[in-house]
Amino acid sequence: MRMARAAEEVGFDSLWVGDHLLYRGDGRPERGPWDVWTLLAGLAGVTERVTIGPLVACTAFRPPGVLARTAATVDELSNGRMVLALGAGWNETEFRAFGLPFDNRFARFREAFEIIRRLIDSERVTFSGVYETAADAVLLPAPARRPPLMVGAMSRSMLDATLPYVNAWNIWYAWYGNTPEGFAEANRRVDEASERVGRDPKTISRSACVLVVLDPSADERPLDAAVPPLEGPAERLVAGLRDFAAAGADEVILVVSPITERSIRMLGESLVLLDE
Repeated sequence: MRMARAAEEVGFDSLWVGDHLLYRGDGRPERGPWDVWTLLAGLAGVTERVTIGPLVACTAFRPPGVLARTAATVDELSNGRMVLALGAGWNETEFRAFGLPFDNRFARFREAFEIIRRLIDSERVTFSGVYETAADAVLLPAPARRPPLMVGAMSRSMLDATLPYVNAWNIWYAWYGNTPEGFAEANRRVDEASERVGRDPKTISRSACVLVVLDPSADERPLDAAVPPLEGPAERLVAGLRDFAAAGADEVILVVSPITERSIRMLGESLVLLDE
């Protein structure tokens, strides 16, 4: 809550919370974040301006109708400040640990996505798929609005299934090498996919996760030579963010190491420079 208040105070536009159950087996102590939806509901109550959202909500962790209902509630609690970002998940360890099926993830996602997006569009949904079903499902109380949809994906099947409907597309920093050039190439592929499904590419907002390391000794995220982080001082960070904007990013989500209130306030200095 202190970090959320600090982020709003120094001028950030949004706050994002990861949706994971468990990390283990990578040579580091096992760990996991708090539940994404419970935490977002709490953050909705201690902020007034910033957009909030999951980065990204895994459709495999909850029945799709329940996920849509939960998201609608958090959007209501935030007074319409939530973005519903969705993905298929990737960390097999947490799937296995909690008894969740890991097979056919993309096929499962496509079925879940259809139920979720139709429910938040205020439809009554009856659906019978291979993996998911709904029988005259409806969200009540009726949502006050349709929250914006974002997809975090790069595979052709995921893009083809979602780009006709989403407001925004997001990419994780490791998927494109954390460079403006890598983002520009991924962005071009989204343009092509949009045209393939009959969607005007200009109508889809582009969001890039960018790894920013303020203290290499923190070791919150293992560093990879193939994925160079953005690093200080503030002027260098600002130049890097402007490069991402030039590469087509409408939004940059900073994945910060270490994730602390002090880091947020330090990055606030960069925001001041960015506005100049």
